[in-house]
Amino acid sequence: MSEKGARQTRFVVAGLMLAILMSAMDNTIVATAMGRIVDDLGGYDQLVWVTSAYMIALMAGTPIFGKLSDMYGRKRFFIFGIIVFLMGSALCGTAGSITQLSVYRAIQGIGGGALMPIAFTIVFDIFPPEKRGKMSGLFGAVFGISSIFGPLLGAVITDHIGWEWVFYINIPLGILALFFIGTYYKESLSHSKQRIDWVGAFTLVGAIVCLMFALELGGQKYAWDSGMILGLFGGFVVLLAVFLYTETKVAEPIISFKMFRKRLFASSVLTSLFYGSTFIIATIYIPIFIQGVYGGSATNSGLLLMPMMIGSVVGSQVGGFLTTKLSFRSIMMISAVFFLAGVVSLGFISPDTARFVVTLEMILLGFGVGYSFSVLNMAAIDGFDMRQRGAATATTTFMRSLGMTLGITIFGIIQRNIFTSRLETAFGGKAPIGGGGGGNQQFLTPEGRKAIPAEVLSKIEAALATSISHTFLWALIPAVAAVIMVLLMPGTRMTMSRKPEPKQELRTE
Repeated sequence: MSEKGARQTRFVVAGLMLAILMSAMDNTIVATAMGRIVDDLGGYDQLVWVTSAYMIALMAGTPIFGKLSDMYGRKRFFIFGIIVFLMGSALCGTAGSITQLSVYRAIQGIGGGALMPIAFTIVFDIFPPEKRGKMSGLFGAVFGISSIFGPLLGAVITDHIGWEWVFYINIPLGILALFFIGTYYKESLSHSKQRIDWVGAFTLVGAIVCLMFALELGGQKYAWDSGMILGLFGGFVVLLAVFLYTETKVAEPIISFKMFRKRLFASSVLTSLFYGSTFIIATIYIPIFIQGVYGGSATNSGLLLMPMMIGSVVGSQVGGFLTTKLSFRSIMMISAVFFLAGVVSLGFISPDTARFVVTLEMILLGFGVGYSFSVLNMAAIDGFDMRQRGAATATTTFMRSLGMTLGITIFGIIQRNIFTSRLETAFGGKAPIGGGGGGNQQFLTPEGRKAIPAEVLSKIEAALATSISHTFLWALIPAVAAVIMVLLMPGTRMTMSRKPEPKQELRTE
């Protein structure tokens, strides 16, 4: 590659990293601001929708944009994703209620659905096999870095400027990424004429939305045996059946079951699903635990999350480095040991748990999950040609997003129900000050805590700590499932073949 081509490549990589940083940082930067957002906007009982709305939209867009990028090129849809994400970010800062914020987060998610899979696919297109491990480790580390600076930046902004700016901060990052990709990425590829499986896309997203609303509203606004909840569950079953049938008949399915015939792809994708559903719980509930139990500000909770994220950066780099030396399964077994240990240890946190112990537990979990950011993407895409990489990467991202979405919803319901039950037991069935289902959550802010009587606050802290620790114990189910999927991976090492394939590179003329 010429000096000019190498320079272009560096700018393209910088643009991709900025876009991934922006998208990946969004959930972590919002997590530490949630206490303040709920205090301002209310709606603690709807808190999970701020994140799940983003994830549902991201999940809907991911396979579609992945397929479109295989058909018509990566650049145009990557730029589209950045623009939509920036529009959603600008709108989020203007939200006046939790409902509005959730809708605007969904717009962000549509843009995010184009960013993640296409960015990783571009990396595999422009770099040879021997460099992919290093680059995937670097890009995986961006997830960790975003998780380091996300909570801290979100906390500082929330405490000193205003929570609205945790969304506005995306705008300069996105504009810079847009400039780098728009100016320096000149793709050259043979387009592959395919059809988008719109029926599959709509039925899959519809099925997931029906399931999530049924789980979220059941036992709260509607009885479990009510017509509304039974109808939602029925809609989920019907739409899922239609989706599965459609995917076996169409020429170009959203999720190709043929890809799942490859054992490495199937096990890697399912591992991503279970890792995502478990790890998202820590990013949401550790800040809530710190603010609601330790009494820390958003800044303190962001600082305490940093060890977990530093661990994930290190894990991602180590995982990417090892891909040229060990099989994917061997690397992920190392990951699984730390990952499982972290989840188990978090299942026993309480108001009496020392902060340094929580820090060690965060490092364990972060180091374990960091491997998945770099290794699973490489494992899933290994062996596919250029015209399948977009779909393969999109499916991996989709399954991780699906895991995160279901994890947020299901474990959010578990935590809320345990918390409510403990409060009712502690206060004889009466909601305490600041502890009501949808009211002002005073115990999540230092100022509000001062207004709550000490004996009342102590009971709220105990109830919250128990609900979060028990939620982590329930999270052992997908964590153990992830370990089983790792064990089922074949002993395959990264393909280093230099067999010619359709060329996609940066043009320097």
